[in-house]
Amino acid sequence: MSSAHNMSDPVCLVENNNEQLSVNQEAIRMLEQISEPVVVVAVVGLHRTGKSYLMNRLAGQNHGFSLGSTVQSTTKGIWMWCMSHPTKPNQTLVLLDTEGLGDVEKGDPKNDTWIFALAVLLSSTLVYNSMSTINHQALEQLHYVAELTELIRAKSSSKSDGVADSTEFVSFFPDFIWTVRDFTLELKLRGEPILEDEYLKNALKLIPGQNFNAQKANQPRECIRNFFPKRKCFVFGLPTNDKELLCKLESVSENQLDLNFLQQTCAFCSYIFTQSKIKTLRENTVVTGNRLATLVETYVNTISTGAIPCLENAVTALAQQENSAAVQQAAEHYSQQMAQRVQLPTDTLQELLAAHAACEKEAIAVFMERSFKDENQEFQKELVKILAKKKEELLLRNEEASAQYCQSELDRISEPLREGMSAGDFSVPGGHQLYMEIRRKIDQDYWQVPKKGVKAGEVFRKFLWAQTAIQYTILKSDRALIDVEKATAVEQAKKEAAEKERELLTQKLQEARDRRESQEGTYKENMEQLQKKLTRERDQLLREQEMMLDHQMKVQCPPSQ
Repeated sequence: MSSAHNMSDPVCLVENNNEQLSVNQEAIRMLEQISEPVVVVAVVGLHRTGKSYLMNRLAGQNHGFSLGSTVQSTTKGIWMWCMSHPTKPNQTLVLLDTEGLGDVEKGDPKNDTWIFALAVLLSSTLVYNSMSTINHQALEQLHYVAELTELIRAKSSSKSDGVADSTEFVSFFPDFIWTVRDFTLELKLRGEPILEDEYLKNALKLIPGQNFNAQKANQPRECIRNFFPKRKCFVFGLPTNDKELLCKLESVSENQLDLNFLQQTCAFCSYIFTQSKIKTLRENTVVTGNRLATLVETYVNTISTGAIPCLENAVTALAQQENSAAVQQAAEHYSQQMAQRVQLPTDTLQELLAAHAACEKEAIAVFMERSFKDENQEFQKELVKILAKKKEELLLRNEEASAQYCQSELDRISEPLREGMSAGDFSVPGGHQLYMEIRRKIDQDYWQVPKKGVKAGEVFRKFLWAQTAIQYTILKSDRALIDVEKATAVEQAKKEAAEKERELLTQKLQEARDRRESQEGTYKENMEQLQKKLTRERDQLLREQEMMLDHQMKVQCPPSQ
């Protein structure tokens, strides 16, 4: 597994210099090397709340993401740490540690909002980290979630509005985990013990009333409930009561930490490893490391121009890049497989076309697996043209290889004929009979040569045609033959030549039929695989629409609280 999968240390993915966001190309190159699906876990929250410690624990380390020990924010921008998923083979875990929100040293609060929006757009699991308790103040501090409708668009339509877009957020927003650090309260409600998730559910209950204060208090609650249907909560006690140790957690051994804190941390990590899903886009399009790199660049570049990130535009840009790569990958697969399976010249055209059909089917499947949103089958049509060109090139090379091999073998077999002519063996009485005996031997030996290929008949026909004048000359000069015998020999030569012409014509007609059937097979195979892909995409779209509708109904008509 390449080093890009198991980075020794985190790297900055999105730089935040003078409150201007930009992409770190070194980190992008690392992501581009990852072809596996990615599980992206991002942590956000106010600065100095211990976000980085949780990320380090997920990485199985005490250090990596900078923890810091002062009131000054340490992490700037968004930092990334990639590693092989600890429990799921063939997946890469990508940890994103974000700059602390609410830093008093910042001049533009909008910068925080863009950091939060990027974490939402890039992750499959979003961890919001806060301190002490989930109360009114904690919810007010999460005002960023209420601003998402102004910062993110689901569709590029000029008529798109925040309300319509927000109903579609659920189809591509991450799962939401609220982690509460330094929690010292008892998990009880009305005197009865409750679970952490029940604690979060109760905290998100709407405040009764329609006055301004109630509406303002309910806004972040409604947004969390609307945008994140899958929610989870973890509470953590103090890591230790020793203030000195709290300032240097990255160097503290586990036996110096509170046992309950360690158990809570272990439960959090276990949940992330088992429940966090692969990052996907609309229509269940799987995001790999290289696709994530494209999304990062697209979103950050959009933000840097002052525009609003749009999922539809990002997916379109990603589709253009991925579909182009899918065409190249499919074409390379075809070439590699044909090179492995076919040795030119093939004995028959049908043998080559059968190999082509099998490799073409695989190449189309490779393209279908990687491509998505191929509007009007633009890229699939491009692949069809490329494969058709490759097939024609192979057919031509096959003919050339056959012609070259046949000519070489024929030259070898007919060497006695050339030697006899040079020595004048056929210019004596009975020379024609000797000539024909050698000719028949050439004919017999030539057709016994294996794997001559598709040009065997044509090469031999040309040989016979070249021998016609020679044979006639020898026949004319052979005094041992009477005129009737000469006439018979001429007719026999013409008959043999005509028979070879008929055989060659029959072969060419059969090859034309084979080519036509191959072309029809290409069209049929493309249509069948396209239909299967469209059916899968339609079914997935229906499932997404049902999920959005179901969630919308639950939000609009919640069960009695």
